[in-house]
Amino acid sequence: MIKKILIINGPNLNMLGRREPGIYGSSSFDDYLPQLRSLFPDIEVDYYQSNIEGCLIDRMQQAGFGGDEGVDGIVLNAGAYTHTSVALQDCIRSLRCPVIEVHISNVHRREEFRHRSMISCACLGVICGFGLDSYRLAVEAIKGQS
Repeated sequence: MIKKILIINGPNLNMLGRREPGIYGSSSFDDYLPQLRSLFPDIEVDYYQSNIEGCLIDRMQQAGFGGDEGVDGIVLNAGAYTHTSVALQDCIRSLRCPVIEVHISNVHRREEFRHRSMISCACLGVICGFGLDSYRLAVEAIKGQS
């Protein structure tokens, strides 16, 4: 049974609601998070955001190996690091819990460089293009793994 899921957002996602609202919408993630949590009252949904690649890796390693901080799954929106980070890929491969890659926009309808993900091959699955609802779909996917 899934008890705890960690959502991790990477660089510039702290700017949701202000950054390119035509692409990312007008709601901040902090505004969306209570709504998401209310949809899954039986699951503890934790949240972490950093603009720093190493901090994202440290948090995933802390959460992905069990123990007091262990989680049953990670929802990861690595932002621009999706397209560049072998280090994130290596980290994801080392974890015991599943990781779902998430994107708010449909990256395949955007610039060519966004079509390539360095982390997809290490993730259980990829969800993109459904706005903030992509996170709900990812939590449901992890929940379905139990």
